[in-house]
Amino acid sequence: MQETRQNKVARLLQKELSLIFQSQTRKMHGMMISVTRAKVSADLGICTAYLSVFPSEKAEEIIKNVNDNVKTIRYELGTRIRNQVRIIPELRFFVDDSLDYIDRIDELLKK
Repeated sequence: MQETRQNKVARLLQKELSLIFQSQTRKMHGMMISVTRAKVSADLGICTAYLSVFPSEKAEEIIKNVNDNVKTIRYELGTRIRNQVRIIPELRFFVDDSLDYIDRIDELLKK
């Protein structure tokens, strides 16, 4: 069970990461990346973020690109939240395919 501090830090990281991705995807027209969920470890040292990518066909390519640039993203995150947390967490990114899963279920139910 997550503690209150973990929840606050997770919400802060989700908000700041979404702002970082929003500013980066403005340059790429026709693409949108959103941070659907962020979870923080008990020691606040590791943040696991789930990204939803539109269009979903490019999800694997985007996640690979994000994981290749994780140090740059962590640095930018650190400049934004350095006064609010003591340790800038290590970042891990995964694809959140729950929307595709919901669409698939809806498609099957319509048949």
